[in-house]
Amino acid sequence: MNQAAFRHARTLVRDGRVVKDEQGDWSEAEPTPDEENAFIEREGWKAYGRWHLGCDGRESEETKQAYSFPFGDFRKVHRSGVIAAESRAGQHGHLEIRDALKALLRLIDEV
Repeated sequence: MNQAAFRHARTLVRDGRVVKDEQGDWSEAEPTPDEENAFIEREGWKAYGRWHLGCDGRESEETKQAYSFPFGDFRKVHRSGVIAAESRAGQHGHLEIRDALKALLRLIDEV
């Protein structure tokens, strides 16, 4: 569980930087590999990591394989991304991440 990413996501939502799209919209909103690469080049790996709730300490912090469960497009949190990540986290037994995403979804729906 990437606590820094969770704090980042909550701050973004509280600041209104959220897209209240619907389940299934994530496939259109999710950053492409080229967009990811451009973001990493511009902002660095630490900033890239703040957009992913999963962090695999067995992988180098400077590889995409180290990060999982993205929730936004590097500008805003996407409700559809949170839903997709929550579903995948639950399916793969990442319960702490799943529960954090559920809490994030509740926060999104409250604002």
